[in-house]
Amino acid sequence: MSDPMAEIRASFFIECEELLESLQDGLQLMDDGDTDSETINIVFRAVHSIKGGAGAFGLDDLVHFAHRFETAMDEVRAGRFSPDAEAIRLFFACADILADLVRAARDGDQVDDGITGPVLENLDKLVGLEEEEEEDLDFTPATLSLDFGDGGTLPDLPELPDVSALPSTDAADDALPALDMPVPAPDTDIPPMAEPECKGFSVKFKPEDALYASGNEPLYLFRALRDLGDISVICHCEDLPQLDSLNPDTGHLSWDMTIHTEEPEQAVREVFEFVDGLCLLEINALTGDQDGTSSSEHTPISPAPEISPPPQVETAPSLPENAASTRVDAAKPSATKDTTKKLGEAKDEQSTQAKAAATPTQPRATVRVDLERIDRLVNLVGELVINQAMLSQSVAEAGLPPNSPVSTGLEEFLQLTRDIQESVMMIRAQPIKSLFQRMGRIVREASASVGKEVRLRTDGENTEVDKTVIERLADPLTHMIRNAVDHGLESTEKRLEAGKSREGHVTLTAQHRSGRIVIEVTDDGGGINRERVKEKAIQKGLIPADAQLSDSDIDNLLFLPGFSTAAEVSNLSGRGVGMDVVKSSIQALGGRINITSQEGKGTTFSISLPLTLAVLDGMVVRVAGETLVVPLNAILETLTLTDEDLTALGPETHVVQIRGGFVPLLDLGAELGYRTPQDSYVGGTVLLIGQEDGNRAALAVDSIEDQRQVVIKGLEGSYGRVPGIAAATILGDGQIALILDPTDLVGQATGRTRVRQPQQLLVG
Repeated sequence: MSDPMAEIRASFFIECEELLESLQDGLQLMDDGDTDSETINIVFRAVHSIKGGAGAFGLDDLVHFAHRFETAMDEVRAGRFSPDAEAIRLFFACADILADLVRAARDGDQVDDGITGPVLENLDKLVGLEEEEEEDLDFTPATLSLDFGDGGTLPDLPELPDVSALPSTDAADDALPALDMPVPAPDTDIPPMAEPECKGFSVKFKPEDALYASGNEPLYLFRALRDLGDISVICHCEDLPQLDSLNPDTGHLSWDMTIHTEEPEQAVREVFEFVDGLCLLEINALTGDQDGTSSSEHTPISPAPEISPPPQVETAPSLPENAASTRVDAAKPSATKDTTKKLGEAKDEQSTQAKAAATPTQPRATVRVDLERIDRLVNLVGELVINQAMLSQSVAEAGLPPNSPVSTGLEEFLQLTRDIQESVMMIRAQPIKSLFQRMGRIVREASASVGKEVRLRTDGENTEVDKTVIERLADPLTHMIRNAVDHGLESTEKRLEAGKSREGHVTLTAQHRSGRIVIEVTDDGGGINRERVKEKAIQKGLIPADAQLSDSDIDNLLFLPGFSTAAEVSNLSGRGVGMDVVKSSIQALGGRINITSQEGKGTTFSISLPLTLAVLDGMVVRVAGETLVVPLNAILETLTLTDEDLTALGPETHVVQIRGGFVPLLDLGAELGYRTPQDSYVGGTVLLIGQEDGNRAALAVDSIEDQRQVVIKGLEGSYGRVPGIAAATILGDGQIALILDPTDLVGQATGRTRVRQPQQLLVG
């Protein structure tokens, strides 16, 4: 039987990932110059929600750090601190550590205090706070004072008498002194105050002990209510004991509040969402009499005019037994602190919030599903595709006419299978945004390590790709980002000498192209110094000294094992391990990586990957009696060769003339070792293959059999990587067919399309 608390805890950590993503989004907006109140609130709410949920599970380290981070963000939110670039970098560091603490709490690990301590110290110094000095509630033997941060306060209560010796509760209530505030003289000319036209609510609020134990603070709730409109508060302190017997872990106070606001009741309830279940709460709409209250018992907690109606202390009845209570998800944002704004600015903000509340955006309903279940569904869809292919082949062999009921039903079954497959692939697809956000942290850490100013720019982060691809892409992309920061970007001094900005830029983009996903890492650095690369390769014995290499060949030397241009070993590079691992990892995903570089301008690494690792559309071909599958997205067109199309180029190669251009002809059977090159290719069939770099090649095959969906079955686990072969599949008749990697095949090709003829000896 599953543990319900374990399920709730797991759900909390999943929601933390979403909150951390929202936190990164907000900080990125702030870094881009968008520091409006809504952006700051996004960051604040994310941190506060993580803190509150962590408190419910007793994750003390996470609560402590989040609390300090939240306090600093509240200073920003209140307008008491304006973050500059240095402050935002520190906030990013706090977000990174917060993510580490969340994952450590999830996995049962610990984060070293030596990492969190200095960051917290810098955070407190930055915003002018001292640790644990953010308490706004001041308990002293003489007074009880609530400071609302905007100039309005509840007046201090004089020292309370010893109510333990009084005969009854009523007597004790009578003994409480009234609040001492100046009362205007009867002849003072006070302008009449118009009765408020806004509607509102009455709120009865009594915290339970668990509310304080979870780290929540009622004062913050009051401040959040103050954001909604004018608020009147009556504090009930009848149960407050003498100070010598006061238990700080026990709540003794309760409050009655009246809120005049245009906001709906839901907005008021949302203030208490995070403490729901930890308090007694009753919210009622104001009646006609209450709505127009002008009695002196209600004094709005706001910047008051010089002359205001005197408040009075009343002894309110205890909360009724049938007081309504609400329960909601504990992972939603809690109440937030008020800001120290002028009254006019506060009213403008309330108006903006009212407009936003009038047109709420309803989030789309989602369901969290274990990835293993989706993988199982993908496998079943793969088997369905195979069975559909078997049925199609059986119908074809039976010779049934195309218009027969069986053929018609089979066509519908084919379309249904394709729709199911596409739907399942969409379930597995996820935005690449989470991976891009992780790269932001890599850039920050790498730039700090090498002492460079670097900014990461992203584009296409909502591009969707198979989750398996995202997970396996993290390591190679990390290597590439570090390489761009360490090798690609120049030092600050060199950038200034070259007329560039002090701050280097690394751009990370993703887009769909020709049925694949293309991810590019671009820097605006100095580009590849090809002379130095070639010299290093010769020194390390990776190439002969007399090698004639093109620019593309020199660029690809970066992927050789053991190659590095670093002058010395650093924390990021210099050991010759990295880019060769990147290429191997990309190839293991069925992808390719290319380099383009312009000296003095920068370098771009381009990764091309399949959208999914499960099913693809392919063209089934026959070569030398073998059945092969060529991915359909790599085929530009098919041709039948004529004698005019073929041109000999050297003793062993041919090229094909296509619309005024020439492309190399490759004999697929000869390249794979199935047979020797044919004597003639006239009348033969070729597939025109397009590559990511724009180059083309013509693959000669014996015949084209079919076009169908095939299920990808990996080979590397059993056979390792086979050049030119991406994977395998099972055809409808149960036959195994290899799936080609056309780009790798072209790159490895010998180009031999005819046998070299022996030279004849001339005898004199």
